[in-house]
Amino acid sequence: MSYVALHPSERAALKQAMRPSARRKWRRAALIAAPIVAIIALLAQALFTMLPVPAAASRQHRVPPPAAAPARAPDPAAIASPGGGTTGTAALPPIPVGALPAGALVEATDSGITPAAPFTLRAASSLDRARALECLTSAIYYEAASEPDDGQRAVAQVVLNRVRHPAFPATVCGVIYQGSDRASGCQFSYACDGSMARIPSRSAWARAVRNAAAALGGYVFAPVGLATHYHTYAVTPAWNRTLVMTDAIGAHFFHRWKGYWGTASAFHQRYRGNEPVPGPLPKAAITLPAIALVRPLPVPPPVTAPAQIQPAHQDSGALIANGAAPAATAESQILDRWKDSGKPLR
Repeated sequence: MSYVALHPSERAALKQAMRPSARRKWRRAALIAAPIVAIIALLAQALFTMLPVPAAASRQHRVPPPAAAPARAPDPAAIASPGGGTTGTAALPPIPVGALPAGALVEATDSGITPAAPFTLRAASSLDRARALECLTSAIYYEAASEPDDGQRAVAQVVLNRVRHPAFPATVCGVIYQGSDRASGCQFSYACDGSMARIPSRSAWARAVRNAAAALGGYVFAPVGLATHYHTYAVTPAWNRTLVMTDAIGAHFFHRWKGYWGTASAFHQRYRGNEPVPGPLPKAAITLPAIALVRPLPVPPPVTAPAQIQPAHQDSGALIANGAAPAATAESQILDRWKDSGKPLR
């Protein structure tokens, strides 16, 4: 095997020819590095999204949420009684003999307000309890549905104060619907002004039920004391100045009677049960006075109108002239062998 000796210059040229060019090296490096760079960029982006954002930066770019609309209060006209919101009054019975010693009729106690005694339905039947709750709830709702809880409790206290007072019926429903059978005679305005024709609000009725149940269970609303009357700011009843005002709560003024009938000892009537059916009483029938007559009026006999008489019967009552025999009837359809079947046997 033999070797050819090259000149140094030829040897340098041959080495230069065997080396890849610089451009080819950069191209090959770019082809290898491009996928690697892309993968690194994706990993960096994913890592950045997983990192928590500082609070300061989040405040700068966060869009504040829209302000929530304030909650709308229920329209009082939609749930409250549209009537005058006043109670009627009743005639007081005579003061019992020996009820109070001489000179003991005071207008009020030292504090001005005497709280009522707790009301109880302990001896009432389940039917009486249900009817009392329904009647008291309706009074609270239709008289003070838009009032705060204290306003509703005050109305309930007035009703229960009346149940214990001898001037009023001894049942809850009897007190509330007293006078509803007479024109403009209702003790509570809603029972006569058409308020009960409207469907109650469910949420407002539920609140009235809670306050009614508490009052029937013995809760006493002390601020109104022994009040038996109330009226709204919008009306001024005739009895306004004859009573003593105990408190003003919500839209109502509350009053009690003067003298003995406004003291705690006057509220001695016992709850008697037998609650009437909840609702206004049926209207009393109007009776006309009887008129006395000197002599009774003749009453003509009934006469049948000619149009109601059938043609075949028009002459049935006429007399036969000169005793003439009636017209011959049609030939009998009875067979000959049966014509004598009715003769007696010999």
